[in-house]
Amino acid sequence: MGLRTKIGKLDFPCRDYSLWNRAGGQQKQLLSDHRALRLSSRVVLRVVTTSHSPAAVQEPESAIRAHTAPTRVISVDLLRGLVMVIMALDHTRDYFTNLAFQPEDVSQTYPALFITRFVTHFCAPVFFLLAGTGAYLALSRGKTLDQISRFFWTRGLWLVLLEFTVMGFGWSFVLPFGFAGVIWALGWSMVLMAVIVRMPVKWIAAFGAIMIAGHNLLDGIKPESFGKLAGLWMVLHSPGFFLIKPPATGVLVLYPLIPWVGVMACGYALGAVLQRPDRNKILFRLGAALTLAFFVIRGINHYGNGTAGLLAVGPWARQATFTSTVIAFFDVLKYPPSLDFVLVTLGPALMALALFERVQEKDFIARILLVYGRVPLFYYVLHIYLIHMMAFVAALLFRQPASWLLHGAIFTQQTPSGYGHALPFVYLMWMMAVALLYYPCRRYMEFKRRHRDWNWLSYF
Repeated sequence: MGLRTKIGKLDFPCRDYSLWNRAGGQQKQLLSDHRALRLSSRVVLRVVTTSHSPAAVQEPESAIRAHTAPTRVISVDLLRGLVMVIMALDHTRDYFTNLAFQPEDVSQTYPALFITRFVTHFCAPVFFLLAGTGAYLALSRGKTLDQISRFFWTRGLWLVLLEFTVMGFGWSFVLPFGFAGVIWALGWSMVLMAVIVRMPVKWIAAFGAIMIAGHNLLDGIKPESFGKLAGLWMVLHSPGFFLIKPPATGVLVLYPLIPWVGVMACGYALGAVLQRPDRNKILFRLGAALTLAFFVIRGINHYGNGTAGLLAVGPWARQATFTSTVIAFFDVLKYPPSLDFVLVTLGPALMALALFERVQEKDFIARILLVYGRVPLFYYVLHIYLIHMMAFVAALLFRQPASWLLHGAIFTQQTPSGYGHALPFVYLMWMMAVALLYYPCRRYMEFKRRHRDWNWLSYF
């Protein structure tokens, strides 16, 4: 049975006093203000609440939920969206280039090519950092620590499966095919984070920072020293190819877990910083400090750029020209990511994150970047397939060798003579690919927004 509440000469049917309080404010305050309400001809009081109409209190309740529900940190989505766009440039260059040498080869590279490669170095560190940050921010949206831990290990295993199936085929157009790339490393780092998140946040930050700063001390340890367990050390720290079944069945490890899991751990701790009201100042100062640390450590030139990996860079040296010397200075080791690599990428990235705090969601560039930043895995899968297919079609149109792109492409085949294009064409194809991905990514973003209650969508 409904209750009735009298205020002055007004008689309101009300199911429950607590609901009445939520719908209209505290009852005591209404009692004290009832005279003013009666004197004001512009005030309209409308409470439609009966014992047969539960929907009567839904409008005020939904308004309260909308007001108190935690919102997304726009700057995080913007930074993620920016690196997703930049990432496509690197992969477009992989499939379209006509050069037989790597952009990091100081003896052959040139400024435009090196910068094209260098700017894409920011992508992987930001992926790992923000993967941890997003998990921490989920706690502020009502998730429990148990739910975060479960999400880490289930999504992590899902990513590993994707790497050796969907992504392996997208890279090579060959089945079965797969390699331990960025998705693989993200997956296993998440599995490890499922345990790490049980520690206090300060300990997690310390764990990540120590791993990043100290892992180059392990550079002298070679996989061969582990004998039959050489593959385990490749997985952990030193990239390479290890055989599973001779003569040629094995796994190419490009992204070892150390120190990538440390980057993700630091990202998780960064989520606590993003809860602070002065986060903008902290982010910028932290980013500036990391960037300064890069110049100091790289300038000392005794530690921090490693010797382990497929492309052993190590200390820099003076070159024949000033331009080549600058390139050598910034030629940092990615496989595995050296301390210098992490500092020179995450430092500016954190400063960019601070600057993005000032950007409004309604701004033109923000509306574009948010589309890519809010569906990163969807974008990642599509962009590999799209760029690979574009390379095949372009090869046919320009009467260049094309069949190799259907049989392993850049992973199992040597680039044939007469194939590829110069850097301007690479940039044109990159812009075309990003533009073509905008509409499907936007549609999927809107689909996810309409179905927030479908928890399984978070895995895509």
